[in-house]
Amino acid sequence: MAASTEWILILCIVLTGQGSKAQDCGVAPLRTKIVGGDTTTAGSWPWQVSVHFQSSANRAHICGGTLITDQWVVTAAHCILSTLPNVWTLYFGRETQGGPNVNEVNRSVSQVIVNPNYNDTLFNNDIALMKLTSPVNFTDYIRPICLASNSSQFHNSTLCWATGWGRTGKDEPLQAFDKLQEVQIPVVGNKQCTCNYKPEPLVNITDKMICAGQENKGACQGDSGGPLQCKQGSVWIQAGIASFGVPCALANFPEVYSRVSEFQTWIMDQVAGANVSFVTFTSNGTDPDSSFDCRSSDSVNATTAPARATTSESEIILVLMATFFQLYI
Repeated sequence: MAASTEWILILCIVLTGQGSKAQDCGVAPLRTKIVGGDTTTAGSWPWQVSVHFQSSANRAHICGGTLITDQWVVTAAHCILSTLPNVWTLYFGRETQGGPNVNEVNRSVSQVIVNPNYNDTLFNNDIALMKLTSPVNFTDYIRPICLASNSSQFHNSTLCWATGWGRTGKDEPLQAFDKLQEVQIPVVGNKQCTCNYKPEPLVNITDKMICAGQENKGACQGDSGGPLQCKQGSVWIQAGIASFGVPCALANFPEVYSRVSEFQTWIMDQVAGANVSFVTFTSNGTDPDSSFDCRSSDSVNATTAPARATTSESEIILVLMATFFQLYI
């Protein structure tokens, strides 16, 4: 991953919150500024979770996740290789996969909930929840994020951040990157994203998805399930959950994320009584995507035709599945 400079949008309104802990969401006390570079500093993303799966061979990081309350984590449905709770361990406050991680705690899982409408062919409704066996205590290194409410708007070119331990490029080793990485990327509107993915018959961009990324900047294998987060004033709001894409960060092929705002009702139903908080993210002005015309992008897409020609349907699946292969490497 790569990083850029901080982008700030004027804070709008907090829509919902339950209990006193709702006020803790989306605040990273140790993140006073964003500097250039790929690697994060301790406490930069205190809601980032490392999701580990116990295979017959070993226990290893396979996906990212996001802490949304003191006892609930949201991730991608395609990350859930098993709904048996005892095969999962979640790590909070982790900086590196190799350690040491002095601010880290871990928890076992008591419940795994996959969205019942998840489609493992089209990857629609790619969202799951994991409940911890016991709550985590909030610190400067471990805190929940705010979730985008169902009235949120993320216009084309809104700048957000993706984070994870995934590969930093298509040709990098499959093992999870040791240190947590960050990259600033623009949102790509659904109309434009649909146009970008027209050559890929497996892909159908739906209202349940949000796209983000640009050439040489984006998520890759191992980042699945992790957050796409956008800053509004002093608050970080999760807009998406890393789902799929063409590996990795190719021109005109933004990564696709599950659109968190579309799942507000479902999340609230599953975590009833928990201190989850939804915040309305508002983009100013008119969304350029509302008038986007596929024909206007033909000349741009034509320049990347050779790269697209080598992209197969199986490669799209590999974005999702290759991260799991690291369990056996």
